[in-house]
Amino acid sequence: MLNLLEAAQPAGDMSDPAVPDLVLYQDLSGGSRVIGDLGAGRFDVISQRGGFFVAAPNFANTVLVEKRHQLRSLSFPVSRWQSIVEEAAGGTFFFGSHSLYRGSFASPRIRSAIQHLWQLCDEEGVPSRLLAQAAGCEILAELCRLIGSPLVTVRGGLAAWAERRCIEMMRARLSEDISLDELAAEARLSTFHFSRMFKRSVGVPPRVYLTRLRLEKACELLERTDLPVTEIAQEVGYSSNQVLARIFMKHRRMSPSNYRRAMRTQVS
Repeated sequence: MLNLLEAAQPAGDMSDPAVPDLVLYQDLSGGSRVIGDLGAGRFDVISQRGGFFVAAPNFANTVLVEKRHQLRSLSFPVSRWQSIVEEAAGGTFFFGSHSLYRGSFASPRIRSAIQHLWQLCDEEGVPSRLLAQAAGCEILAELCRLIGSPLVTVRGGLAAWAERRCIEMMRARLSEDISLDELAAEARLSTFHFSRMFKRSVGVPPRVYLTRLRLEKACELLERTDLPVTEIAQEVGYSSNQVLARIFMKHRRMSPSNYRRAMRTQVS
């Protein structure tokens, strides 16, 4: 769904062969002269720190960078995203649109989304399908807005039955890598519209709500069982006890073991 990369890059030729992905680049260093063609003709700009470039799919781009720099890139396979984005934009967004590929641009919304995505990857390891899809929808929605393809308006939240069934599915499959597609199918909605309607109904995005459910279940298991922390982490969908510990420190300000000890001290 979404391929992530961060790397230090030397000055020089950064040209790439044609690939069937839309690629979003973020220059974390800035201040470098960048000359290239990403699908809409030649440009010659000074990159801004935190600024973005977008490379067109199926286009052999040419890029020359004057200085060494730190780069993040996100690749969106067109085959996985085309129908989602076209539906969100009412059929007015096409990955072949040249206005996206004309050099450097700034976007506080995309910058915030990427920063949040990397932070969550640091906390949880490899991003879940739910996280990757949600981040992708948010970023592509902003790209739609920037090229003048406003999103289709969504009024209201989920129907009561859809909200109930989706939350039941989340609870029943805490240990699995559940996807946004699966939740949307349960609500009989498109992936993009489901994400926005869920937030309107529940108050937070599906990914945030899933974290709440996992933390709630982990707390219950710590309080009521003697299962090892590693087992509890796997039971609620985290790859290791270290990941669960990071989640606990963020949301409970203590480790899982200390939480268990504190709860049992209160009871006694």
